Amino acid sequence: MPDKVLTSLVRELAQRLQSSNLSLSTAESCTGGGIGYWLTSITGSSAWYSSGFITYSNSAKIRDLKVKPATLDSFGAVSEQVATEMAEGCLAITCADISVSVTGIAGPDGGTLDKPVGTVCFGWAHKKGIRSETKIFEGDRAAVRLQTIEHALKRAVIFLDEFLV
Repeated sequence: MPDKVLTSLVRELAQRLQSSNLSLSTAESCTGGGIGYWLTSITGSSAWYSSGFITYSNSAKIRDLKVKPATLDSFGAVSEQVATEMAEGCLAITCADISVSVTGIAGPDGGTLDKPVGTVCFGWAHKKGIRSETKIFEGDRAAVRLQTIEHALKRAVIFLDEFLV
């Protein structure tokens, strides 16, 4: 059951953030706030969860997260380059210690040969560095979104561990 898995991941991430006195912020597109929803599903999340952006449109990515129009034009909204700029913008604007970003094609429409439905790009940012990754998930819209949330949280734990060493 995804609820148990996601709750467990949130608790693990929360423990790491709290023990290090760090905060996290999110920049979401294809998940529509789903990551923020899960992060705030446990009591006490205000101690480590700063804020979140839902930037579904390109204009919102530009306005709210300072994604460069040239990056969107060159690589498209579903790209590691845009995910990276979303994560960096989120980090700068919120002054959180860690940020997580996602942008993708949840479906059922919108896919192309180069970027099929289920393609999701991720970004994780910290003042010491940034990571990005692209995954292709299977399933319907709800399944793609849940897998995206789970992957973003799993990798956030790993990313955080990299910078705590």
